[in-house]
Amino acid sequence: MQLLVTNSPFSEEQIQHLNVLLPTLSEAQIQWLSGYLAFYRTGIAPINLNSAVATPVQEAPAAQPVITIPKEATIIFGSQTGNSQRLAGRLSEKLKAIGFDITLSAMNKFKPNDLKKAVNLFVLVSTHGEGDPPDNAISFYDFLNSKRAPKLDSLKYSVLALGDTSYEFFCKTGQDFDEKLQQLGAERLTDRVDCDVDFEEAASGWIDAVVNNIQATTAVVATTENANSITPSNSEQSEYTRNRPFQAELLESINLNGRGSDRETRHLEISLEGSGISYEPGDAVGIVPHNNPQLVQELIAAFSWTNSAPITNKEGITSTIEEALTTQYEITVLSKNLLEKLAPFATTSKFTELLADATAVKEYVKGRDLLDLVRDYGPLSLQPSDVPTTLRKIPARLYSIASSIKAHPEEVHLTIRKVQYEAHGRARDGVCSVYVSERLEVGDQVSVFVQSNPNFKLPTNADAPVIMIGPGTGVAPFRSFLEEREETGVGGKTWLFYGDRHYVTDFLYQTDWQRMLADGVLTKLEVAFSRDMKEKVYVLHRLLEHAAELYTWLEEGAYIYICGDEKYMAHDVHAALIQIVKQERNVSEEEAVAYIAQLQEEERYLRDVY
Repeated sequence: MQLLVTNSPFSEEQIQHLNVLLPTLSEAQIQWLSGYLAFYRTGIAPINLNSAVATPVQEAPAAQPVITIPKEATIIFGSQTGNSQRLAGRLSEKLKAIGFDITLSAMNKFKPNDLKKAVNLFVLVSTHGEGDPPDNAISFYDFLNSKRAPKLDSLKYSVLALGDTSYEFFCKTGQDFDEKLQQLGAERLTDRVDCDVDFEEAASGWIDAVVNNIQATTAVVATTENANSITPSNSEQSEYTRNRPFQAELLESINLNGRGSDRETRHLEISLEGSGISYEPGDAVGIVPHNNPQLVQELIAAFSWTNSAPITNKEGITSTIEEALTTQYEITVLSKNLLEKLAPFATTSKFTELLADATAVKEYVKGRDLLDLVRDYGPLSLQPSDVPTTLRKIPARLYSIASSIKAHPEEVHLTIRKVQYEAHGRARDGVCSVYVSERLEVGDQVSVFVQSNPNFKLPTNADAPVIMIGPGTGVAPFRSFLEEREETGVGGKTWLFYGDRHYVTDFLYQTDWQRMLADGVLTKLEVAFSRDMKEKVYVLHRLLEHAAELYTWLEEGAYIYICGDEKYMAHDVHAALIQIVKQERNVSEEEAVAYIAQLQEEERYLRDVY
């Protein structure tokens, strides 16, 4: 087969070379060359052709046009707040652009039996709580760790793990998946990457590595149109993120607690004017806070630095160490990971001895900060120039949105409780809660971005009953839910369970709930104020009191939403729901657990917990 010159982009000399080469190639060589060229167009040649071992040329018939068979990849994600899901979508688009057929699925929607059919599997998963899988990953996690899990000798895979180094079980769920897949015989295509809260750079590196590695091992030819789509779209580039937040104006800051309360809960109204940012009920806003200036000064003094010492961050921006520690770097949380990074700067043997004792490290880092470490185990020889490679960026704090954009165009409302306490002989502040309540004033700029949470949304069926359980600031997203329903005029029964300490001083958004009850937007409201009665009463007690009616709502197709503290409240509420099902269905504990698990599988039991 001769290559015709007509309309060819090749020179005559190049065509002569191709016409000499192509008829001599075997089918295997043609397929290999196709894969090579697909990878070569990325700008990184996978192999030096001059050093390649030649394969004996087989006499072959005239070369036939190459027909590229679509390749397949399965991408599954486990996500509590949506980060893993967004990254999975990004990987999906890049693989589609180079000719792959993609199966993209949440873990709870993925059929376990399809695992045996997968050729390339990519797992993106966060770690929640104390090393636990997120809600929509539990069933698949349990399957993979059961005796039903199949042998996966023909599977290639890779894992992206999301986590937070300030927690003891950093990225444990992703590590568990990686280890189990290897035990089942699967072959790692790309090494696992463990991401901290500032995950963008590491996650992008993993995605690029996956694309390059799978391209190098398969014969996939990208069309020019698809190849160009590998570049992030303009909309993706213009999106406000943790690394590029929107500078928003604070319009209002109101203390929702009454006079005499021992709590301070701020209702913030933030302008999104000019940003193009939108959101849905159930989403969250990330705030990038500033550290307490007093703590910064004490830390600089402890290191014997000067406020004006210059520091250049990883992005090449130079500032003073005072400004950098105030606005860029985390100084309020210790972790084993941080202690290991600081070990080369230790000047005393007691620091080395601490690091050698895993139990002692685990105990020491709880509730302490960098200033504690310098005072207890210093001095440290750390210099301002070492900070960018030693300390991580200040993590953004995520808060459930408390408004509907339909009710408040170009605004977003948040509900933030001020956190202050004493520990280890020192007063401690919640970094963001004290920043917004004490140092952020109306008219100031605050760094924000919206984080979509696809796992905490109102039912698509507007007539479905909705049960909302949100003590304290956990009630925030339900204000958003009900405002949205109020604006859209949809039907469907709604039932809110709310709790706090005192009725008179701590009933957040009381007038909103009363108005919504009067207007019929809110069907039922149950409250529990724990300190107003001799015996403490919490929302779980109100749930149990209304067990029969609540179960009737569930049988009618109701959705349950829980927002708030995971360790205590959400755990107790979960146990109460199991008890209600057990009692009202007259079934065993095991059957009641299965009933609640089924609600989770059907996405009728959704949690936004922290």
